[in-house]
Amino acid sequence: MPHLLTLCGSLRQGSTNRALLQALAHLAPAGLPVLHYEGIGELPLFNPDLSDTPPAAVRDLHAAVAAADGLLIACPEYARGIPGAFKNALDWLVASEQFPGKPVALFNASPRASEAQAALRLVLLTMSARIVESASVTVNLLSKGMTAADIVAEPGLAEVLRCALGHFQHDLKEARES
Repeated sequence: MPHLLTLCGSLRQGSTNRALLQALAHLAPAGLPVLHYEGIGELPLFNPDLSDTPPAAVRDLHAAVAAADGLLIACPEYARGIPGAFKNALDWLVASEQFPGKPVALFNASPRASEAQAALRLVLLTMSARIVESASVTVNLLSKGMTAADIVAEPGLAEVLRCALGHFQHDLKEARES
């Protein structure tokens, strides 16, 4: 069954970015399940010497990304860049044969996190991700302490996110048909 996979750039359980991705799972169109990858904090530091025989956590990441029809990414900004643990996960995916061309939607929980979004976009494009611009959105959740349930219950936010997911689903359908 087709599904989307979320990748959260924050390791914090109470992260706004995590809440945003969890809300997306509740708002996804029928027939398009959203699964959450939770292993980023378990990945060892990237070491290209291990590429031929990657550790189990890396194999799990590769398998999860390969099985997904598309990726939904939300990432905070730390020191004007991508958090180290998330960049480490992306480094492990650089040599993945399944990553190039993978559809990606970027979700930004803070309009002030523009530097990280630009850096993330650059890294993903370098990795040959296919960023679906019409499905990539910025919402203002900064300092609001919203849970996934709060986001789903907020009509304006929920509509923006449903619309983004609809664009992503449409893009996936068009890609399959071409």
